[in-house]
Amino acid sequence: MYAEWYSAAGFLLSGSIIAGTGFLLKMVFCNAEEPQYNQSLIVAAWAWLTMTFVGGLPFFIIAHITPTDVMNQFIPVGASYTESSLLFFRNYLHCFFESMSAYTTTGLSMAVHEPSVGHGVLFYRSFAQWIGGAGFIVLALALFKNNSGHSVKLLYKSESTGISLKSRVMDTAKGIWKSYAYITIITTVYLIVGTYIILPDYPLASNIFDSLNHAFAGLSSGGFSTLDDSIATYHSASMDYLYLLPMIFGSFSLPFYYRIFFNRKFREVWDDIQTRSLLICFVVGSIILSLLLWYSHATENPFREGIFQYISAISTTGWQTSNIHIWDDRSFFFIIFMAMFIGGAWGGTVGGIKIYRAVFIQKGMFWQIRKAFLSPNTIKSLRFDGKNMMPDEVNAELASASVFALMFLVIQVLCTLVTTFFLPENYTFFDALFESTAAQSTAGLTVGITDPSMNPIVEVIYIFQMWVGRLEIIPVFALFRALAFGTKPFRKSI
Repeated sequence: MYAEWYSAAGFLLSGSIIAGTGFLLKMVFCNAEEPQYNQSLIVAAWAWLTMTFVGGLPFFIIAHITPTDVMNQFIPVGASYTESSLLFFRNYLHCFFESMSAYTTTGLSMAVHEPSVGHGVLFYRSFAQWIGGAGFIVLALALFKNNSGHSVKLLYKSESTGISLKSRVMDTAKGIWKSYAYITIITTVYLIVGTYIILPDYPLASNIFDSLNHAFAGLSSGGFSTLDDSIATYHSASMDYLYLLPMIFGSFSLPFYYRIFFNRKFREVWDDIQTRSLLICFVVGSIILSLLLWYSHATENPFREGIFQYISAISTTGWQTSNIHIWDDRSFFFIIFMAMFIGGAWGGTVGGIKIYRAVFIQKGMFWQIRKAFLSPNTIKSLRFDGKNMMPDEVNAELASASVFALMFLVIQVLCTLVTTFFLPENYTFFDALFESTAAQSTAGLTVGITDPSMNPIVEVIYIFQMWVGRLEIIPVFALFRALAFGTKPFRKSI
């Protein structure tokens, strides 16, 4: 459609290389045994690492085979820059970073000027986020033609929530993808119509292309954009508010959409504890951040930017309409720990520790306090998400959620400390903490650190954090343990 023949050739060549490699690997390992639980975690971690690595191949090939004069034709008329950002993808580390950011739905980018990479590459970035939102393994299971036994359940649980919507895992995976496709179609139409109403003079072809790509990026909570300055390029408050809905949609769990579309359980909008908690957070958090920005005089439009950036942060989408680098420390701290660190719904496309764990930890803390004032013989249950949990179950779930949150925080802080040694002097510790959190929570907001000129060590650390954040730590640690000690259990000391 856009006559980008070098990009088409690059996708064809990279696709052939990857498909051919996959076919050979399948032939070599066709008689492999079904994975056990610990092996399924390793499969998930290794699959995400290798698939995101080879996902950078199209960027690399297209950047090398496209002549410079053709690249420069992608630059919009009247742009202030003269070189295409495709040139940055001649470095494979940048390609790996872009692919990891895309498939993990993070949104940090090495494409400094997005429109200058061409429509084909822009679509690939957005489509990769859409695929990564629901997950590689869930997609593969949805395409299986028959039931392959216990390993299917293990692989499904290794990447997703393990929530069963139907008796067979593959039927559950198909249901998730159908729901995902439905809400994507609805969102695309919503953005096309909304943009046409708000900006009637905006070219229709650009409207359709932007809306489709932004629907992919918004519902996957990915945050890539086809525009040079993200959603701020529209220079319209109405467009900012229009784009709140895709981010809100992207923050909810995919099983929630299945229950809405196929089971007609419309009460789930309020009865589902994650959805209800997120709706409350959207309102309360947006007001608090807006007031903090208003009090600090950090921006000219504190309420417009506060509302947009809070919803973008807690949904871990990453669309940006504000220069966060100039915010005050209070606003910084709030958006880091009360938005990006928490994230959206468990079972969705989001990052962070997930709202489910955050709410359970909060309720578990109050449950522990109340229990201290009861008789030792009193059995104090906890009602959560529509079910009563006995003390042993509460303690186990609370320990699991708390340990995960602590592990997430420790990795976040350690990576921040390391990156501070390799950042330019104009960036503070708070800047490093923000960028590190944005990578690990797959939020994708930036204070300007992420750039092709960044230190390669920092770039590798952010790649690691995006990988860890998408897979929720345990599969990655299982892979490291297997590489160091094998898959056999440790011997217990006598």
